[in-house]
Amino acid sequence: MTLPYEQERREFVRVRLQIPVRYKFLSKVRTGEAMDDVYEGATTNLGGGGLLLLGKIPVVDWIPELLMQKIVIGVNLLLPHDEAPIKALTRVAWVETFDETTMKCNLGLKFKEITQADKDRIFKFVIKVQMPS
Repeated sequence: MTLPYEQERREFVRVRLQIPVRYKFLSKVRTGEAMDDVYEGATTNLGGGGLLLLGKIPVVDWIPELLMQKIVIGVNLLLPHDEAPIKALTRVAWVETFDETTMKCNLGLKFKEITQADKDRIFKFVIKVQMPS
């Protein structure tokens, strides 16, 4: 059985809600000022498998390395009404809508390393947001 092209095939349910994200680029081979910086962005789409990050890429030449996982992204997000941030290591699955003037784009991030406890917090949050008030 094949699915229509437009139909999404997601492993996890996602919630569409803007949540601030602090993130850092990590690489075993790249060094320099941009690698040391912590950036601020937002996710507008969060689920148990990953998130959509709207944020800045400091160097456009990093895009191929991000897609090949030579550079990964450490994220730190604070769910609404939560005290402790969720920390995870992510890989870039895709990049879109890159704006060369602002260096901002949408990054599809998949969790590479995340504790089961933090993943459970995301699942509970997604379920809670979808419940009728």
